[in-house]
Amino acid sequence: MLDSFNDRWALVTGASSGIGAEFAARLAGRGMHLVLAARRADRMNELAENLQTKHGTKCHIVAIDLSTSDAGAKLIDEIDKLGVNIELLINNAGVGLIGEVSTTDSADIQQMLNLNVNTLTDLTYRVLPGMLERGHGAIINVSSVAAFQPVAFMGAYAASKSYVLHFSEALWAETRSRGVTVQALCPGVTETEFFDVAGAPEWLQKHSSQTPAKVVRKALTALEKRRQFVVTNWKDYIMTILVRLATRRTAVNESKRYFRAGKRDNTNQPPPTSVPDEPNKS
Repeated sequence: MLDSFNDRWALVTGASSGIGAEFAARLAGRGMHLVLAARRADRMNELAENLQTKHGTKCHIVAIDLSTSDAGAKLIDEIDKLGVNIELLINNAGVGLIGEVSTTDSADIQQMLNLNVNTLTDLTYRVLPGMLERGHGAIINVSSVAAFQPVAFMGAYAASKSYVLHFSEALWAETRSRGVTVQALCPGVTETEFFDVAGAPEWLQKHSSQTPAKVVRKALTALEKRRQFVVTNWKDYIMTILVRLATRRTAVNESKRYFRAGKRDNTNQPPPTSVPDEPNKS
């Protein structure tokens, strides 16, 4: 499958850093041209310049806030103006919030859900029909290991990632016989800015983590095998199995202990933050 990506176009959201930027670099190395979508145009321009110099990749930059209700339509309009078909969609942009319900702003939760769920779904449904008509293409929707269980203090985030997992697996079953693969990518803790921005400084330094490079490498290997989901760390995979064996009460209570130290203390500034699978929503 990956051999067919040469000289074709990929759309990568959340492409300004972290896993999104790593996807862009890996795909450029495989001969793909890129539409990079995020808020921070300066970082994407720098990335595009490097990829064009190193690989001769065509890069089109779309500076956009993907958490707005019409972001998907605007982004696809930009791509239509280019006159290209998207062979690979990487729905990577996402945000998360850590905090108690009583101190969390509902507007921030809505913004998070718009990005994690609504825009991802919108882009998938806008791009997928063309892939099915052509009989080839792939979509990677970035979920999380948090998708496999309820997580206290970040309940809406974990629920949004559960949606991404189930949504992607359902589409995988629907489309796999028609030459298209839809994958849910479920990384665990990844070396990004998430925990510092979320109000848990030094949390990342106290726990094992993986690099964005490892996450992307595992994702592309699984895509080559047309798998419907991939957990990128074997310890996290074992955890997803143990969660299924435990009672639901036990699973959610254990999650309270895991994130209790990361609860937000400053209730006046609960900004949407970047998730382990994408360090910047922009």
